[in-house]
Amino acid sequence: MSQLPGALKHVPFPVIGSPLFIISNPKLVIAQCKAGIVGSMPALNARPAEQLEDWLAEITEELAAHNQAHPDSPAAPFAINQIVHRTNERLEHDMALCEKYKVPILITSLGAREDVFQAAHSWGGVVLHDIINNTFAHKAIDKGADGLIAVAAGAGGHAGIKSPFALVQEIREWFDGPLALSGSIASGRAVLAAQAMGADFAYIGSAFIATDEARAVEEYKQMIVNSNSDDIIYSNLFTGVHGNYLSPSIRAAGMDPDNLPVSDPSSMSFGKERKAWKDIWGSGQGIGAIKQVVPAAELVARLKREYFAARDGLVERATAAERLAAAGETAVV
Repeated sequence: MSQLPGALKHVPFPVIGSPLFIISNPKLVIAQCKAGIVGSMPALNARPAEQLEDWLAEITEELAAHNQAHPDSPAAPFAINQIVHRTNERLEHDMALCEKYKVPILITSLGAREDVFQAAHSWGGVVLHDIINNTFAHKAIDKGADGLIAVAAGAGGHAGIKSPFALVQEIREWFDGPLALSGSIASGRAVLAAQAMGADFAYIGSAFIATDEARAVEEYKQMIVNSNSDDIIYSNLFTGVHGNYLSPSIRAAGMDPDNLPVSDPSSMSFGKERKAWKDIWGSGQGIGAIKQVVPAAELVARLKREYFAARDGLVERATAAERLAAAGETAVV
């Protein structure tokens, strides 16, 4: 495991709730942090821009009050996601508020920028940058990011196409800092698997769409519950960047998910409302594990139960294998 810097040292359970565009909000972030995982949200979810200060104040005050009341089980730190692509006209404004509230963890997307990394470091923040391949990983670390989020095949939102086995393996050949893995993780067993591959954290998004606190319409939440990996379509039509989407929502919008046109990447825009994000619903491939809409704390509790049960089971198998190896036998474990 890596030597974790700053606020990352104080995460009770190795999960980061990924920032969900439109869906994440202070209520969900606070619930995630109180349950012992990093809660996060995109700065752009606060609309108008002035609302971001209200949200940061709410999160900061709620978590401080929780920690004072529960010193033996403090909340995990929270994170804010900044889209650093040139089309984000709010970046300077939103970064100033992150500095004012000393946001402990910054998640940056769509471009690695030294000035943004340095700004976060100036107030003691830790920066995790999301990447989809090893080349982008090198660029992010070279420019000053503290850690990486490996967005592998099957992740929700703007996912890559690399196998998590390949992506983590290549990154760990040269980087021993903080690493989170994203891609089809919706069970405690998968969280443990991410660590076994070399990641420090599992990065989970789609599972939290189907929670009470998430700011998603009920139809979206139920579609997550009712769907599985066969219902996911990979397309760049809706934002100019490839991502995974629920095919039933594409059909409901009057399009054929099996015959979608290709978008021009230069059409990307993340600083303004995009109607497509309201009509077309994103999701990762791991949603087959989601069986009902529950409070965020209940989802985290399930992940913890499954994680520790899987860990104990692997310890038993490893112990049995060691005994057989010592006796010169071959085990199938």
